[in-house]
Amino acid sequence: MTQPGQTTTTSHEAIDAFKRIVGDEHVLTSERATMPFSKGYRFGGGPVFAVVRPGTLVEMWRALQVSVDNNLIVIPQASNTGLTGGSGPGFQDYDRPIVIISTHRIDEVHLINDAREAISLAGTPLTHLTEALAKHQREPHSVIGSTSIGASVIGGIANNSGGSQIRKGPAFTREAIFARVNDDGKVELVNHLGISLGDDPEVALDRLQRGEWSPEDVTPAPEDSNETEYAEHLRKIVPSPARYNANPEYLFEASGSAGKLMVFAVRTRTFPREVHPTVFYIGTNNTHELEEIRRLLLEADMPLPISGEYMGRSAFDLAEKYGKDTFVFLKFMSPALQTRMFSFKTWANGLFSKIPGIGPTFADTVSQAMFSVLPNQLPKRMMEYRNRFEHHLLLTVSESQKAASEKMLKEFFAEPEHTGEFFICTSDEEKSASLNRFGAASAATRYAALKRRHIAGLIPIDVALRRDDWNWLEVLPEEIDDQLEVKAYYGHFFCHVMHQDYVAKQGVDPEALHDRIQHLLEERGAKLPAEHNYGRIYKLPESMEEHFKELDPTNTFNAGIGGTSPHKDWA
Repeated sequence: MTQPGQTTTTSHEAIDAFKRIVGDEHVLTSERATMPFSKGYRFGGGPVFAVVRPGTLVEMWRALQVSVDNNLIVIPQASNTGLTGGSGPGFQDYDRPIVIISTHRIDEVHLINDAREAISLAGTPLTHLTEALAKHQREPHSVIGSTSIGASVIGGIANNSGGSQIRKGPAFTREAIFARVNDDGKVELVNHLGISLGDDPEVALDRLQRGEWSPEDVTPAPEDSNETEYAEHLRKIVPSPARYNANPEYLFEASGSAGKLMVFAVRTRTFPREVHPTVFYIGTNNTHELEEIRRLLLEADMPLPISGEYMGRSAFDLAEKYGKDTFVFLKFMSPALQTRMFSFKTWANGLFSKIPGIGPTFADTVSQAMFSVLPNQLPKRMMEYRNRFEHHLLLTVSESQKAASEKMLKEFFAEPEHTGEFFICTSDEEKSASLNRFGAASAATRYAALKRRHIAGLIPIDVALRRDDWNWLEVLPEEIDDQLEVKAYYGHFFCHVMHQDYVAKQGVDPEALHDRIQHLLEERGAKLPAEHNYGRIYKLPESMEEHFKELDPTNTFNAGIGGTSPHKDWA
């Protein structure tokens, strides 16, 4: 069996062919050069035969042809976030060498139909799309979250990522242009972009990248709106989850493809930019109070809030202490700079990981030490609520909903049985609260990395709970709780999608513990994963086997999804 690190004569010929296509400097083969692409942020990591970095869509197409001709496993990669290991290899056995085709250099955006839609090419980060739309007073599907670590538009589509804005629902499109390997082992281009580009694949891809088409070549945009059909779907308080990765309603070709297609571009809706939204900061020690508020707003005869983000005190504390560098970069600098710093940190950790006595967390250790000397960055009222209340909700509403929402909250907390409180955020408090909430995920990872010699590992779970579940915050059995060093809960509250990070104590089997917790959640009618797709930590359900087989009948793409064993890459 040929392993990823082994080569054959055919493989040497493939390297030469890749270099002719993209240039010598964009074909990486050494372990040090490939590590930033092969090792994920949280999970993933294993040897690869090569990383190929095309600069055009035509080069992508040609690199794919070479890979198929040489029987290589292909992992398409836009941004290597590695949240569940799906964007890179794992430490399992593969039957062929692996090549990662990194699309990071191909990041153009074309706005069409008066900026009501966007064509995002293969490697376009959300930050780039956000900046392009801001000039037109519009915004993309996702506004913050994994945007801050360089997440790509196509990565969100391929993984049915949910985003924080509850009116919009999961990232989804039926309009994309992609390559697949058919049953005969031949590469074919499928253009479902709604733009006429011609029949020759290379001509079509070149025209697409250059934006060379006429308005009459483009199908019309949908009716403009600040929401999708998901908003009405969410209002139904029924015994089933609102959104989760395997939901067949949000699986279509590129959407939910999980790297089993080579996606060159996607066409997505854009939305009117919210002007002067209001953020209510709600604190309580009773989870039922938050659920009552959620149901009042879902059933109210007015538009849904823009977002409703939950954060428990443990997650708050982790974010405040271990996410301070992310907080500072995003608040006082820019998401683009944070993305570059994230990439630099990954590179530095890989570089110093081979040096005895330093290890794979050098950059994290330095950053944590530097930023820990800074004083607390969070506003006074937020810290007061942290001390008084266990549970926090950031409720964001449109300007037109401010008065009605404030009146509802005042009446709600005036009732004697309700013990929580709220305040309306200033602009500084609004930004700080949002950044602290979305720093929770990276903070848990940082904590686990720095404590790695004293713990068994980080166990992240993203779960879609039933829409009618009053007991949305889990209470673990004592025998499970005793195996955990840390628990942090945060999530997209109105969708009942929770991110639950656990740090297992030293000596605990994190794989077995993950499976045990997953079983408990599924017994409650929950679905996993909610929005990060199947990588290394979720077993592929039988219902999804056929879906991935249809996308990739020859198993050419991303062998980490569909058909390989999970649980190989625990931190």
